[in-house]
Amino acid sequence: MDAAPDARLGTEAALRADQIDRLSAPRPDICHMSMDRPRIMGILNVTPDSFSDGGQHFALSDAVARAMAMAVDVDILDIGGESTRPGAREVPAAEEIARTAPVIRALRRAGLTTPISIDTRKAAVAAAALDAGADMVNDVTALRFDPDMAALVADRAVPICLMHSVADPETMQDHADYRDVLSEVYDHLAERMDVAEAAGIDRARMIVDPGIGFGKTEDHNIKLLQGLGLLHALGVPVLLGASRKRFIGSIGGAEAADDRMPGSLAVALHGAAQGIHILRVHDTAETRQALLLWEALAGNEGQNENGT
Repeated sequence: MDAAPDARLGTEAALRADQIDRLSAPRPDICHMSMDRPRIMGILNVTPDSFSDGGQHFALSDAVARAMAMAVDVDILDIGGESTRPGAREVPAAEEIARTAPVIRALRRAGLTTPISIDTRKAAVAAAALDAGADMVNDVTALRFDPDMAALVADRAVPICLMHSVADPETMQDHADYRDVLSEVYDHLAERMDVAEAAGIDRARMIVDPGIGFGKTEDHNIKLLQGLGLLHALGVPVLLGASRKRFIGSIGGAEAADDRMPGSLAVALHGAAQGIHILRVHDTAETRQALLLWEALAGNEGQNENGT
């Protein structure tokens, strides 16, 4: 008798019955939102040095104004106070809290009801953000960086996005080495989901992200994007964050990050066609319009309440 397929799913492995079920089963709601269509996550970096919008929303008033403007087009806001671009250095937790918590608190006081995600790898920052009114955690290290993060997320019973990455932002591009990037990213995310579950985090509150650009070359990014469908076998919503990344500029001939909107839309629509549940983007209004047209052409018009 042939050996049973491994619990991890390689790109050429046979699918078990439970893996088929995970591919097709409806995904649980995230932040009270159904995952039955692509959701838009708007990026708000309150940093001086993020690769695309660093410094643009560093002041509290600018950050709040940008968030309120984006809220018209997004389903969720992702607020971060530490750049994780290649080569970026770590920001002390106290400074990161000072950048993010006041923005979240101000938005809630202003009456914003849009779900808010805190983009951080530090438990103290996540705790302060949740106390200020955030709804979920987006950890680019998938609980690798801070040993206290898993317990915090489990205790607060909030959703968490587990992203694939290697090493740390300062050195990750030195570790962009894979035999099979798609299956290795899949296996890593499966392992991090197991770690999260062992810490008490319900799988119904997990999201996964292949980590485009995080310790990957252009070729790695393309292979991941071509094989995004494999990640659905993990059985949880999949987030894609490729907006304005370097490979878009390299392929599309756009050196400046601000000039990569057309290429970012192309990647976002590719992700939507691959069944991606959450698109993390800078160009929120443009992405909303593109998705409305994509859905209309696919016969799904009228589903996006934010675009009517």
